[in-house]
Amino acid sequence: MLDSVASRTAWRVAIRRAEHQVLDKPAVFEDPLSLRIVGPEVRVTIQPGRPLRRQRLTTSFRAFMAVRSRFAEDELSTAVAAGVRQYVVLGAGLDTFACRNPHAPQGLRVFEVDHPATQTWKRERLAAAGIEVPRSATFVAVDFERHSLAERLVAAGFQTAEPAFFSWLGVTPFLTERSFDQTMTFVASMPQGSGVVFDYAVPRESLNAVQVKALEALSERVANLGEPFRLFFDPAQLIARIRRFGFVRIEDLGREEMNERYFAGRADGLRVKSNLSRLISAGV
Repeated sequence: MLDSVASRTAWRVAIRRAEHQVLDKPAVFEDPLSLRIVGPEVRVTIQPGRPLRRQRLTTSFRAFMAVRSRFAEDELSTAVAAGVRQYVVLGAGLDTFACRNPHAPQGLRVFEVDHPATQTWKRERLAAAGIEVPRSATFVAVDFERHSLAERLVAAGFQTAEPAFFSWLGVTPFLTERSFDQTMTFVASMPQGSGVVFDYAVPRESLNAVQVKALEALSERVANLGEPFRLFFDPAQLIARIRRFGFVRIEDLGREEMNERYFAGRADGLRVKSNLSRLISAGV
């Protein structure tokens, strides 16, 4: 990320979440605030039947954006039912969970972590949209490559002696090995019952020729936005790696598992069609 510039990939993801609310019925991921945070200038462009550029790729990308958020919040609900009362959203972008927290009555506190420039921009968009930030939400500014996540969270009131659930969506492909390991080490150090959901990119050698072209096109677009892909994982090697951190409950979802769980039987054909990214849930 550029030091003084808000994440432009976060903006594109927010638009895909908003599109999902209008274009895909029923929605896999319910997020009414996503339409408000992108603003009226974007809302007027989201209309059923309106042609979208690169329709097949756009639809698949939108499906993945929806399913990764749904998966993370499903896993969070399970954690809350088991007694977790701290939720850390790493690299939050324009995610709206903190402002629509359905677990607030159970005492769930949300720590929203992001790059300082992106967080400032988000707070401006929340204010412009008239979206209230509840008392259960705390903003924590962190540059993953320069700051200690643990120190910043503790300073904001996070309790390291209590279990916590973490979501880390749309972040790991942009990180270095060092920052990934540091974050996973911190999550693994949390008390039993803690866990994390994150998505990750697979290496090009595991893809077919069509998928490689899709990866190259996506890589070029994000690099042009100043946020190049840097980190890729082979699924089997990643699972072995995070077991070494101390995680004992691991679930890895590829395209087929996502489609079977969240898109089976849909009449509109909404599905994840790409193998470029996968999802992992890991618990301590």
